[in-house]
Amino acid sequence: MSVITVIPGDGIGPEVIEQALETLDVLGLDVDIDVLDHINAGTYLRDGAAMTDRDLERIRRSRATLLGAVGDPRLSSPEYARGVLLRLRFELDLYVNYRPVTLWHPRLSPLRDSAGGGLNCLIIRENSEGLYAGVGGRLRADTEHEVAIDAEISTWHGVSRVIDFAFSVARTKVCMVDKSNAVPHGGRLWQRCWRHQVGEHPGIAASHLYVDTAAMALVADPAAFDVIVTNNSYGDILSDLAAELAGGVGTAASVNLNAETGYGVYEPVHGSAPDIAGQGLANPVGAVLSTALMVERLGHRAEADAMRRAVGAAITARRCTPDLGGSLTTKDAGAAIRAELE
Repeated sequence: MSVITVIPGDGIGPEVIEQALETLDVLGLDVDIDVLDHINAGTYLRDGAAMTDRDLERIRRSRATLLGAVGDPRLSSPEYARGVLLRLRFELDLYVNYRPVTLWHPRLSPLRDSAGGGLNCLIIRENSEGLYAGVGGRLRADTEHEVAIDAEISTWHGVSRVIDFAFSVARTKVCMVDKSNAVPHGGRLWQRCWRHQVGEHPGIAASHLYVDTAAMALVADPAAFDVIVTNNSYGDILSDLAAELAGGVGTAASVNLNAETGYGVYEPVHGSAPDIAGQGLANPVGAVLSTALMVERLGHRAEADAMRRAVGAAITARRCTPDLGGSLTTKDAGAAIRAELE
């Protein structure tokens, strides 16, 4: 039996995770759920720490983690989110952020010709280095002479392994995105790792774009992309842009993954959305599709594909939440997906 850790988290996280777990239950897989519902902002506000070493050990003993959302408007400091999300990424070495982007129905895209070529690509973001590594500091803080420095970290090991992973999951082609014309030192390293990995994967077409050009190309012809691989900050921006082109972050799934160990933290991209929490408006699609990614990684490809088909059918029939053109509540939208699945 596979043990799955579940962290419902904050805001709409518990609402969408409930629908994801009910959908997972329909599949009848041999899994055991270990819920850590005390990892949330309330615990952090009370105790000063949301995730303990003991919690992390429980997570390590599981096959995967399903995470709802992290974030609370009562907290102005990023330390809580870093103490959960970044601790998981760094301590479990989840160096790949894996973001599939699918346009489930043409009506969801803001592009005029969204029905033309469709949108079905994968954005692979380096997840453990870059600007988000937390290297830097402040001098003369909170004065008129404050100096703030954030250092972008790139290593041969980190860049090479994420590019190699991108090639391993590509169907036809990989586009590497950087800004090496303006960020020369890290840019040269990315370019050197890129050339080496292209040589290691001769059967996959390879291309390169600067990040500003890539952003324009995603809007002009999103169907032209198969796999995009890039650094932490550029990947964060491009994946959200691509999600919006496909109907919004409510449908966006992701996994933070260690490709060697196979461990992943699966989470919808939408965040905690405190403005709609508890109102039944939250879209459960991102959580259900993140669960499908988890099911697939656990070795159940047919069941994962069935979940995706069920999501597509429910959206096509407008049996979904208002953000996707329907009128259902979170619970009813989840039930609609399960009805298609059954």
